[in-house]
Amino acid sequence: MGSGRLKVNEIFHSIQGEGTRAGERCAFVRLTGCHLRCTYCDSEYSFYDGRWMSVDEILAALRPFQCPLVEVTGGEPLLQPEVYPLLARLLAEHATVMVETSGAISIQQVDPRIVRIVDLKCPSSGEAGRNHWPNIELLTPRDEVKFVIGTREDYEWSLRVIKEYELLRRCPVLMSPVTPARNPEAFSLHKGGLDPAELAAWIIADRLDVRLGVQLHKIVWPGATRGV
Repeated sequence: MGSGRLKVNEIFHSIQGEGTRAGERCAFVRLTGCHLRCTYCDSEYSFYDGRWMSVDEILAALRPFQCPLVEVTGGEPLLQPEVYPLLARLLAEHATVMVETSGAISIQQVDPRIVRIVDLKCPSSGEAGRNHWPNIELLTPRDEVKFVIGTREDYEWSLRVIKEYELLRRCPVLMSPVTPARNPEAFSLHKGGLDPAELAAWIIADRLDVRLGVQLHKIVWPGATRGV
């Protein structure tokens, strides 16, 4: 690892497909590496592939997009120590900076001016035991919590977490159905995914004030795996 550099899987200009800013134009920096292996992962190509870039090189790659909204994602972006200098520089050049994290690493070092999207892992992910629960106390109203729901058990588990930690009073909460795995041989648990209509029905029946997310980028560019 070179000092002051990050391993970057891809940098691209697209439409934000998830969260409270879904549909907005967004520039993405996807960093390489993840220490989790969720059963439904749709970006396993980011586990190892990438090239080393300095913070200056990353910023230079983003500038032609002239995009006020930028997201740093992965993989798990917080695994690389140089992500913090990158985030500081992004704040100086972009109106809104977001970082999406698995929730298995502390977000304490992430500047609270950044929108921190914490993906709490549900049981069917196979990684629920890795959630770093102290993160919840650090959340502010500008942050977001996401639950990826693959089963009714996941949904019930999420309800308990929302209630126990009073998440709806802390920040926006999103629920997204698991979409069919691109590699069903490797991720056999979720071959078919969860019907968004079924998840929507659960939310409506429970009068739950969360947002339903349907990964807009997969609807706009079906079958695309990179750069969306």
